[in-house]
Amino acid sequence: MRTSPSATNAGAGLKLQRPTIKDVAAHAGVSLKTVSRVVNEEAGVKASTRKAVLASIGALGFRRNAAAAALRQGQTSTIGLVVKDISEPFQSSIAHAVESVASSRGAHLFAASSADDAGRERQLASSLSSRQVDGLIMIPSSEDHGYLAQEIASGLAVVFLDCPAEGVNADTVLSDNRVGARKGVEHLIDHGHHRISYIGESATFYTGVERFEGYREALKRHGIGVDPDLVMLGNADPERIHSHLLKMQNLSSPPTALFTGNSVSTLATLRVLGTTPLKVAHVAFDDFELFDLLTPGITVVAQDPAGLGTAAAELLFQRIAGDTGSARTIQLHTRLIKRGSGELTPEEL
Repeated sequence: MRTSPSATNAGAGLKLQRPTIKDVAAHAGVSLKTVSRVVNEEAGVKASTRKAVLASIGALGFRRNAAAAALRQGQTSTIGLVVKDISEPFQSSIAHAVESVASSRGAHLFAASSADDAGRERQLASSLSSRQVDGLIMIPSSEDHGYLAQEIASGLAVVFLDCPAEGVNADTVLSDNRVGARKGVEHLIDHGHHRISYIGESATFYTGVERFEGYREALKRHGIGVDPDLVMLGNADPERIHSHLLKMQNLSSPPTALFTGNSVSTLATLRVLGTTPLKVAHVAFDDFELFDLLTPGITVVAQDPAGLGTAAAELLFQRIAGDTGSARTIQLHTRLIKRGSGELTPEEL
């Protein structure tokens, strides 16, 4: 029996290397081309020769380098996903959906978190691109994605999720943030509220802008002005929110309802709301796993993270397959889930 060149020095304490296609050819006594045809399941190989090559592959423990083969074909069957925080439930649901689509296409997913840092986002995107992924899905932190222009021009498929790109023309998958927020606020108005507070992320972020505009539109539609004393944007620090709630309580006309614009603001508000005398009906943008266990349950405007991830992944694979049409924007609807907190009237508080 022939000995694999990769294994001859194993007994001498040297590191054992993986057997190569050359080792298989030498072991089976055939050409490299013959081994390649067998490995790639091509025709033109005698049954007896194929059997001998397969026996050598088994004896040596040879594994085909799928990555190298894919690179020769122009694709690696891998995609990248950059999110802000993979541990956050909304984003982890997106990642799970993206991975499910990738798996169904025989592809593997590399996922990473940018920690909402523009520099780290750029570093991760560059690293994934250098690994020759076939495409990228990104929940952006940066305000300028011009750094991806060359990669996109070179054929890298890129889809932006949750927020549109800045500085490049690329596919985008979004929730209907403005309409969802407007419907949530109108739900409070329909239950008799006219003094409605808004607590949400900074209006410099895309989602923050859209949801705050939805709040403003709902009030305007019903002839209600925006009172700056009822609005708090930016850092959702519980102490800051606590101070804001007490300040509103001391107004001559305190709010009777509250709309929180994202899950971070909602959770921070819930931590301190019960420690103040302020009593309000409440609708939150974004659902959370335990919101239905509170008393009353939290009425929410729910996004569809699994739907967002699936839509982004399907669009990405269309691009990878050769779709060269103009950049598209897909917008998914939100839905209002009534659980009790948003159905309280001013008289019931």
